[in-house]
Amino acid sequence: MNYIDIFLEALSAERGRSKKTLECYAADLNAANLALSGGLMNASDSDIQSYLSDLNEAPTSIARKASTLRGFYKFLMLEKIITRNPAANLELPKHGRNLPKYLSPKEIEDLISAAGDTKNSTRLRAMLELTYASGLRVSELCELQCSAILGNKLLIHGKGAKERFVPMHDGAQTALEKWMRCRGETDSKFVFPSNSQSGHITRDGFFKILKKCAVLSGISPDRVSPHVLRHSFASHLLAGGANLRAIQTMLGHEDISTTQIYTHVLPEQLRETMQNHHPLGNKSKADNK
Repeated sequence: MNYIDIFLEALSAERGRSKKTLECYAADLNAANLALSGGLMNASDSDIQSYLSDLNEAPTSIARKASTLRGFYKFLMLEKIITRNPAANLELPKHGRNLPKYLSPKEIEDLISAAGDTKNSTRLRAMLELTYASGLRVSELCELQCSAILGNKLLIHGKGAKERFVPMHDGAQTALEKWMRCRGETDSKFVFPSNSQSGHITRDGFFKILKKCAVLSGISPDRVSPHVLRHSFASHLLAGGANLRAIQTMLGHEDISTTQIYTHVLPEQLRETMQNHHPLGNKSKADNK
C-alpha cells in the first residue's frame, strides 16, 4: 500500500492544498523514501535525523523537508497506521530568517506611474494597484474572478481553500473599474483573462511586464517582483501604525509569527517618533540648524 499517495489524497481532500504544494510534498517524500534503506515506513528516529543531516542543501530547503516528514508521520499516527513517530524529536540547524525586501512609498508611486508607459497599461496599472493596495499573492491576483469583486472589497480564496475579505482604497477601486470597462464583455470568469491554458494571465506573464515597468520607473528590476509588492503593502501598513493582527488577516497568514517578520520596519519609525516628539530629540535638531 502506498501511504505517500494516501497522505497526499488526504491533504488534497481535507485541507485543499494546491497542486503545486502537493507536487512538492510528493517530491520530498519520494526522495526520502528512496534514500532511506528501509524506506519511510521502516525508518527510525536516527535514520530520519541522519537523512536530513546529510542533505547538502540550504537550511530553508532542509526545514521544508523536515516539515513534510513531520506532517506525513503525524498523519500516520492519527490514522493508527504506525504507533511511534520517528520525526517527533527532529533537531535542525538554526538559521536566520531573511528579512522581506520592499520598496519605499515613493518607489511604489514611480512604479505605478510607469505602468502608463507600457503596452496594456490599464490592465497593468489595475494589477499593480490591487497588489499594493490589498497585499494579494501573485496567484490570487492572476486567478482573481469577476465574482470576487464586491464593491470596495475583494473576496479572496487563499491557501488551503480559506476565504478572506480584503479592502480596496479609492485609487485601486478606480483603476480596477477602468480596467473592467476596457476589458469589456467576455465569456471569461477571470478579471485578467488571457489566451493561456489556464485562461488567465500567468504568474510569469505578470512577472515579465512588472520587470519592464521597473526599468521604465528607474528601479533596478532585481528589486521588483510580485512578492516585493506584497511585502511593501505589509511593511508600509505596519510603519503607518496598522495593527499586526489586521495585517495578518489581510495577508491571509495562518500564523501571526509569519506576519511578525514585518516588524523590521519599526526601528526607523521609532527613531523618527523620538526625533519628532522627544524633548531632547527636538533640541538636537535645533542645535544642528
